Amino acid sequence: VGIIWIMPIQPIGKLNRKGSMGSAYSISNYVVPDPELGTDADFKELVNKAHSLGMMVLLDWVANHTAWDHHWTVDKPDFFSKNQYGKFRSPVPEWEDVIHLNYDNNGLVKEMTAAMKHWVTEFDIDGFRCDMAHLVRDSFWKYATTELRKTKANIFMLAESERRELLQNGFDMLYNWDLFHVLNRVAKGKNSVWDIRNGLEHNITSFPKDSYQMWYTSNHDENSWHNSAQERFGLGLKAFTALTFTLPGMPLIYSGQEAGLNRKIEFFHKDPILWKPDEMFGFYQTLTKLKKEHPALWSGSYGGDFIMIPNDNPGNILTFVREKGNKRVFVLLNLSANEQGFTLKESGFQGHYNDVFERGTYDFYNNHYLQFKPWEYKIYTY
Repeated sequence: VGIIWIMPIQPIGKLNRKGSMGSAYSISNYVVPDPELGTDADFKELVNKAHSLGMMVLLDWVANHTAWDHHWTVDKPDFFSKNQYGKFRSPVPEWEDVIHLNYDNNGLVKEMTAAMKHWVTEFDIDGFRCDMAHLVRDSFWKYATTELRKTKANIFMLAESERRELLQNGFDMLYNWDLFHVLNRVAKGKNSVWDIRNGLEHNITSFPKDSYQMWYTSNHDENSWHNSAQERFGLGLKAFTALTFTLPGMPLIYSGQEAGLNRKIEFFHKDPILWKPDEMFGFYQTLTKLKKEHPALWSGSYGGDFIMIPNDNPGNILTFVREKGNKRVFVLLNLSANEQGFTLKESGFQGHYNDVFERGTYDFYNNHYLQFKPWEYKIYTY
């Protein structure tokens, strides 16, 4: 794994708190770690260890709102939006544990940027995952990222948003919710591979080549509100995971997935993950090794082209190659709960390959016929 994204580590507000622990996204002080998690020295040690292993560290950043007892409510009350009665207000009614910030105030723009820069200068972090980035005006992100990159040139910015304009305002990577929701419906038999194909133009072909999309089978919101990836994808989980590692972009492994996490994690209460040996650990190891070592799967402009390979069972079988120069990765997926036969058509796939998971070799010929079990997946390298 090359990047660790750490959810907010700052103190959680107590006023209007939800649950016994509150939300990590209800922050009462931007520039100190929560004492329950550790000290400045502890976090510096974590960052230094990650760097020694060749990893980057991103800190989750909540720029749209704060806790009701954030010290700015006393020190800088003009930083906040007000309702018709001149009182602080929540961004939306169901987020009653937080209050909305007002980026019409240039003082807030500079103070928020300084708080972000603090974690770069004091702890040497490598970037930020920015919560609900589309709710904060673009001009702030453009200013903040410009200032951050004066401090550390290669700051990496991930937006929790699909809004592509953010890529012109300082961000490197966006979430992809659109295809994620399609994959969930395919796993439940509510959609077919046709629905994936129909979304490829928007989700893959037209996406800027020098930017990144994040693919996932789970994240903290999906897990807490819509259950674990194991429950949502069932027996197809490995096939869909293989897809997220081979599409153009970067895959996400959410906390505990490598340990077979099969339940919701409580959002507003302390709810530790049970860390245990699981077959998903080795599965992720194989995929991450492939992703890092095969040039065709590298991200953004560094990776290979995405080329669909036609087959005669397009409603159930997805077949494509990623190709860079003379390097090729061939991906074949049965995204259905039934056994499926199919014949590969046209060209661009023929040749002698290595089987990524079974460690043997395999030859593909013109009009090649295959029979796949339910949810069967294959990845070959050339």
